[in-house]
Amino acid sequence: MKRILVFFGGCSSEYGVSLQSAHAVLTHMNRETLRPLPVGITREGRWLYYPGPLSRLPAGDWQEDPSCVPCVLPPDRGRRALLLSGGRALEFDAAFPVLHGKNGEDGTLQGLLELAGIPLIGCGTLSSALCMDKDRAHKLAALAGVPSPRGAVFSAGTPEEEVAAAAERLGYPLFVKPVRAGSSFGVSRVEGPEGLAPALEAALAHDSRVLLEEAVTGFEAGCAVLGNPGETALTVGAVDEIELSGGFFDFEEKYTLKTSAIHCPARLSPQKTAELQAAARTVYAALDCRCFARVDFFLTEAGRILFNEVNTIPGFTAHSRYPSMMRAIGLDFPALLDRLVELGVGA
Repeated sequence: MKRILVFFGGCSSEYGVSLQSAHAVLTHMNRETLRPLPVGITREGRWLYYPGPLSRLPAGDWQEDPSCVPCVLPPDRGRRALLLSGGRALEFDAAFPVLHGKNGEDGTLQGLLELAGIPLIGCGTLSSALCMDKDRAHKLAALAGVPSPRGAVFSAGTPEEEVAAAAERLGYPLFVKPVRAGSSFGVSRVEGPEGLAPALEAALAHDSRVLLEEAVTGFEAGCAVLGNPGETALTVGAVDEIELSGGFFDFEEKYTLKTSAIHCPARLSPQKTAELQAAARTVYAALDCRCFARVDFFLTEAGRILFNEVNTIPGFTAHSRYPSMMRAIGLDFPALLDRLVELGVGA
């Protein structure tokens, strides 16, 4: 039986999403072959080993359970053990970060795990950092032959007239995004010059750099990828399609689908589906991804494929996009988790 540290929570605006994902992962793990050791990171950054009831995760009050024990993960190589207050140590075989956004999906936790020589279920430090940075991810994907929408990047403190001039060149409507953030936090669709300043303020609340990006006429599509390039054949799940009734796929729509719908498989021809899957494999390899990730694209009305972003730890509830895309090719959630552990521990 493999013992797996499952990290959740984190100092991130996506803390609540992580609790939902971790609850699904922990409740669907095969307990005949896997023993999860849940480690929660509070919003303030405290590490707590949590052997309590999983039902408290979605509610968000897990850290109030009396079973919580302060813990620390030493960076020493050789011994894989979670140290609990009081002197107890829990040995384990691998770590599975189920964290979203900064301080968990951006290479920070991955760096600690790699420093300690701990097998990691997910993308490594370099890949996690690159994929969180939309600007650098777009540049590397373009070098690999997969272009992105036109855009311009600015740091906090850039003169307003310089940003406004770039917005005029891109044309309205456009999107303003934090360069490093997830779940559409800080993202705004700007219809005209009057909306630029508040959109910049919203984006800069999440990062020190912002991306101005042209609004693509078409729709978003995603590809779930599974495998380690060069070691295993990459598996790509069914392509999905986001149908919007208006606006854009913001945080509320991603997690409530109030006015939008996700079609899986996407309503595309076999040829266009194959093109998207090939592009996903290319981006996955170019950004040094391993184990799993979801690669998202825009598909223009003319049928052109444009790279949007990579989610190295996508939403992981049983009904999230990544598990749904894999389920569509015959890999149910428990079997998917078994495969992820196999890829992470065996790498």
